Amino acid sequence: MTTDWHQLHRTPQLSGLYWRAATRRKITGTQLPNDGLRSWVEVDARNVTSYRKVCGFPDSALLPPTYPHVLAFALQMQLLTGKDFPFPLLGLVHLANRIRVIRPLGGISRVQVSVHVQNLQPHAKGATFDLVTSLEDALGPLWQAESQMLCKGVKLDGEPAEPLPQATLALDELTRWWAPADIGRQYARVSGDYNPIHLSAASARLFGFPKAIAHGLWLKARVMAALSGHLPGSGFEIAVQFKKPVRLPSEVILQSSAAGSQGDVQLLGHGDLEHMRGTWQALP
Repeated sequence: MTTDWHQLHRTPQLSGLYWRAATRRKITGTQLPNDGLRSWVEVDARNVTSYRKVCGFPDSALLPPTYPHVLAFALQMQLLTGKDFPFPLLGLVHLANRIRVIRPLGGISRVQVSVHVQNLQPHAKGATFDLVTSLEDALGPLWQAESQMLCKGVKLDGEPAEPLPQATLALDELTRWWAPADIGRQYARVSGDYNPIHLSAASARLFGFPKAIAHGLWLKARVMAALSGHLPGSGFEIAVQFKKPVRLPSEVILQSSAAGSQGDVQLLGHGDLEHMRGTWQALP
């Protein structure tokens, strides 16, 4: 599928996009749009500092490797609430995320962000697609990510893909931390992601959750901050699958293989409840 790129001259306003998301509740088709969105985005140093604090990243000359998701969030929202997008944004489930850090994310004040969707596939509970996000500067590509999203209730021909293999390397506990009841609100303030299922028990119950649950991308950011001594500074990718949600508040336990050019990672709750599993490896 060839992407039809549209260059935006300013970052979309989130308030209107949230209203559009709240008023669209029906599946309107089974074809992904060919449109992609691009925009130059300024990096807000104060927001980066706040993001580091919320996600556990130390001070550094490099952007946190998960921060480009924040730079891209408004563009992603505009794409996923567009008239041609067939699935309602509220109710989409984030199943997996892969990040590639192609070059060091240092000395960045302005970048071009690009977003599009691809790879519509059948799933046992509906259909999945990939939300693809890229960053580049004047020298070329810096960073790329794919978020696999599930829309329940969609009917597609074909068989669901086989599940990914389990981790194979020996894992040891690296650290554990407490996810407080208000971490969803803290993360929303630095990321712009005010999905009601993350904000409070009262708002989460409106969508069938007994308690608020942690943002998947906050969990991945917190994991990558803890893995900073295990991962290269650039030239690597880390892919995770989100499993059982982290109900707030709760303690989580991070297990990891040894530092190196490749490795496995797992995030558990008490009673070995699996919240996340993943792998990292150097880029070829």
